[in-house]
Amino acid sequence: MHHLSRRRLLQWGSALSLTWLGLDRRLAGAEPWNVPRLPALVPDPQRLLDLPPGFRYVIVSKSGARMADGLITPGAMDGMAAFAGPAGSILLVRNHELTPGNVADGPFGADLAGFAALAPASVYDRGGNRQPSQGGTTTVVLDGATGTLRHEFLSLAGTNRNCAGGPTPWGSWISCEEDLTTVGTNDRGWQADRRHGYAFEVPARAEPGLAEPIPLRAMGRFNREAVAIDPASGIVYQTEDARDGVFTRFVPHKPGELRAGGKLQALRILEYPNPVTSNWGAAPFPVGATHACSWVDIANPDDNPAAQARAQGAQAFTRGEGCWFGSDAVWFACTDGGPARKGQIWRYVPGLTSDDGGSLTLFVEPNDGAVLENVDNITVTPWGALFACEDNSSKGASPENRMLHVRPDGLAEVFAVNRLNSGELAGACFSPDGKWCFVNIMYPGLTLAITGPWATLAPTPS
Repeated sequence: MHHLSRRRLLQWGSALSLTWLGLDRRLAGAEPWNVPRLPALVPDPQRLLDLPPGFRYVIVSKSGARMADGLITPGAMDGMAAFAGPAGSILLVRNHELTPGNVADGPFGADLAGFAALAPASVYDRGGNRQPSQGGTTTVVLDGATGTLRHEFLSLAGTNRNCAGGPTPWGSWISCEEDLTTVGTNDRGWQADRRHGYAFEVPARAEPGLAEPIPLRAMGRFNREAVAIDPASGIVYQTEDARDGVFTRFVPHKPGELRAGGKLQALRILEYPNPVTSNWGAAPFPVGATHACSWVDIANPDDNPAAQARAQGAQAFTRGEGCWFGSDAVWFACTDGGPARKGQIWRYVPGLTSDDGGSLTLFVEPNDGAVLENVDNITVTPWGALFACEDNSSKGASPENRMLHVRPDGLAEVFAVNRLNSGELAGACFSPDGKWCFVNIMYPGLTLAITGPWATLAPTPS
């Protein structure tokens, strides 16, 4: 693992702050902006992905293909991030939300021949050497100019339901398990040798090889979704996919060295008496309202952190999912928040020090599925807006899943529509140079690279 100094973290954070300064000014109303509305999407003759005029996609990876390490490209492609690689390449580190029962979609083959060839220590949970966990990550190495595949390989093995995660400023991916399997045989018939519900760090590298499957226990054990790291402090912010879950942060002892341990805390909203933020009942949290916050300590990160936090006054966030850092803020989604249960997007601004609780704003809550329906993965675009992927699950949801462009003024417009099937789009992220946007169609398992006139989406001073 490459270790990053505190000084390097601060330098990286200062550069990023300048990049995102424009969004802060727009949100604060300090400067008027023109954001052009997207035109109607162009129907895809291949019936895969409708996009705005001038945009196109390339299929870069498909489940079922043979990878450079001899294993099989897994399905259930979910969260991911892009990193700069050697010789003009782009490295995509990609999650696979699979369980021990998903042998047909896993990397090892129907007879588990690929599993038998791996070193025992390289697989987190071997399932008694008979039923290994099928989840983990793959790394996809692409040509940065054309977006075409160079090679791909398994980069984390033996974990369960790797849903989302987040990139680190020091060049790795944090992969998160949305699973609380314990040791033994559970009611689904899975045998587990290890406890699950942890985060794992996967270096972004071009050479085939598996990361050490070391759980980051101090960061907590829960139904994990995504993480976002403040580059100025190295603090890790985390979402939990549960209706009574909380929003947590991990303050590392050594920024950039997550395995060295740290302190787990949960967000408490000051002067807000409601124990939940779902807005399903009385005392709602108004859209656009900003509240000061504090953080409560979680004594035992391995034992239901949310219950410990709620007992100290921390609020519950219903089904926290996508999470990304940008514009000196952490943006995170709650899939079924709002009175109509169509979803929420929150904006948390960290304090100037770790003792400063920062502030929280409810940025988007449309309560209209035509506008935004069950937001899941999110990312911050190079021009300071959001891309939000839908995972339609609420009552009366439309069958199609879309990727929305959530503008700096909070309005959402459709950027892409999955025409292949009713599966979710997931893992939206941009290449370091901003040329490509990558996104997965989770089932049957496709990774697409989108490019086009991104400048037409960027706001300009009016």
